[in-house]
Amino acid sequence: MNPVFFTIMGIEVRWYSFILLVAVILGIWLFTKEGKKYDYPKDFLFNLAFWMLIFGFIGARLYYVLFNYKMYLNDPISILKVWEGGLAIHGGILFGALTLIIYARKYNARILKITDMAAVPLLLGQAIGRWGNFFNSEAHGGATTLLALQNKHFPEFIIQGMYINGVYYEPTFFYESLWCLLGVIVLLIIRHYKYLKVGQLTGIYFMWYSFGRFFIESMRTDSLMFIGFKAAQIVSVLLFILGLVMVMKIGKKSRFEDLYSNEKGSDIKF
Repeated sequence: MNPVFFTIMGIEVRWYSFILLVAVILGIWLFTKEGKKYDYPKDFLFNLAFWMLIFGFIGARLYYVLFNYKMYLNDPISILKVWEGGLAIHGGILFGALTLIIYARKYNARILKITDMAAVPLLLGQAIGRWGNFFNSEAHGGATTLLALQNKHFPEFIIQGMYINGVYYEPTFFYESLWCLLGVIVLLIIRHYKYLKVGQLTGIYFMWYSFGRFFIESMRTDSLMFIGFKAAQIVSVLLFILGLVMVMKIGKKSRFEDLYSNEKGSDIKF
């Protein structure tokens, strides 16, 4: 698979960068659209999304580099070559969440309401972003056969894209993309539940993504490792537990208390 989308004036524009850009634009659009529905100032939403994107991007890269620091000891300048791949979503979630918390507290905004609003855009961005891995020939599973891929009825272009250096591989990037896309549909349905409470959608996001990522990660061959275990699986277990605790604890509130549909942002002074 050719990772270069097009070349202009000798400068290569890679599919990876283009796909991430599409994911970012759609994600910010959905986030601001949902926020404006609940009277959050437009500038507040856009600026928050901007800073979450910047620091989330930095966090995703740092997370990956720290787990692969030996690769960069002799060529530290390559740390900047993010268009070649090497972004870890868990690092992005961590730094993005910290940015959100700091920014929301600055303007006295409800943190969990904002994370709820960000859940669907984030999951959609993840679904789209995985296709960048496809064009970079990364985030795939173990070796397989052409017949095995054909028997699973994958589109022909995916099968050919998984033919890397003379070997066919499992398209785990595709599994995760589909899982995230299905999660978007599920979260959108749940978001319209009239008794949904603030914070529960965030918890469900943690549970949904972590459940799928845990099993998909077990198939990957390029996982980041921590003391002999796959780091993404460790984080997935922790986030799933966190999400479950959030959903159960928040769910103990009375039926009409702290409803997602009632929480407004009109009192924010921006």
